[in-house]
Amino acid sequence: MRQFKSQAEAEAAGVYISKVKSFVKREGRLTKAQTRAIETYWPTMGVDYQATPIDLTDTFGRDAPVVLEIGFGMGKSLVEMAAASPEKNYFGIEVHRPGVGACLAEAGEQSLTNLRLMEHDAVEVLKNMIPDGSLSRLQLFFPDPWHKKRHHKRRIVQTEFAELVRSKLALGGCFHMATDWEPYAEHMANVMNNIDGYTNTAAQGDYVPRPDYRPITKFETRGQKLGHGVWDLIYERTK
Repeated sequence: MRQFKSQAEAEAAGVYISKVKSFVKREGRLTKAQTRAIETYWPTMGVDYQATPIDLTDTFGRDAPVVLEIGFGMGKSLVEMAAASPEKNYFGIEVHRPGVGACLAEAGEQSLTNLRLMEHDAVEVLKNMIPDGSLSRLQLFFPDPWHKKRHHKRRIVQTEFAELVRSKLALGGCFHMATDWEPYAEHMANVMNNIDGYTNTAAQGDYVPRPDYRPITKFETRGQKLGHGVWDLIYERTK
């Protein structure tokens, strides 16, 4: 940032500093069904980005525990979770528009009322839109592991991000991560174990068995048949 000591200082001076992204946005082509789903369901299930906090009770039309998922892909698992737990509100963030369309189509077919979606950078949404202490759980399943060492800085699970998540969780709320790349699982554990205010919920070691609420994806099932492992980490906000 040259003469600027922080991102905030640069922004205050009106200077734009490009940020390292933890994702690569691949637009892809929308199918007719996905386009139709966005046109049909976005008015009731979609949330547009704004740079100020939202009232989650107003957003869902009721007061209930909020589970936020970052990077829901095509949304099948997110819809399955929302359908299985109608007593909770589910909020999904994804930058891939075809995935948003597919998720809306699936949710619309099931007439879900406890699901809201956004198409935006999740870090900006967390920083600017999600009120502090408002989430019962934040889910990050199978994020890009950025295998090459020179790309490790792009991994979303870093100290700054984990501290941001903690500020958005209610006391007793959980940050649930899952990955099929063991070096990334080890990286996640190393980051999380060195942050004050979190407690690892594992009975021993760093990892927990897959909770019943997290569906097994086709990708995960295929990996298991090939002998690939999956690591779940759940950390509770304790202060």
